[in-house]
Amino acid sequence: MTCSAIKTVLVVDDSRLSRMLISKYIRLVYPNWIVIEASNGQEAIDKVKVDCPNYITMDYNMEGLNGVETARQILHLTSRAAIVLFTANIQSSTRSEAEVVGIHFVGKPVTEQTIQLALDYFANHP
Repeated sequence: MTCSAIKTVLVVDDSRLSRMLISKYIRLVYPNWIVIEASNGQEAIDKVKVDCPNYITMDYNMEGLNGVETARQILHLTSRAAIVLFTANIQSSTRSEAEVVGIHFVGKPVTEQTIQLALDYFANHP
C-alpha cells in the first residue's frame, strides 16, 4: 500500500447529510487535506486499500458491517489509521466495543463541536 504524505480522512456514514456536514467542516478547518467518503463498511474497507487514509470517522449503525466490525477489519489491514467511532449509538456497550477495538468514541449529533472533538483526537495521532 503506497501512502501519500498529504493527510487523508475517510468519512464513513450511511447518512449522506452526516457525510456532507463532516466533510465540509473538515475541509474548512484543513483545506489541504484530502477528504473521501464511504456510505457503508465494505465501501470503507475498499477505500482504505486504495486511498490509505490517516484518519477515519466511522458511524456505528450501517447496513452490512457495523462501524466497530469495519474498524476491526481496517485495523487488521493497517494500524496506521486513527479511527473515531462517530455515532448516535451512545450506550455504554457501544463505547466498550470501541475501546476494546482501540478506537475513539464521539457521540452524535453532527455539529461543529462534535466534529472538532474528532479532529482534536486526530491531532494527537499524527
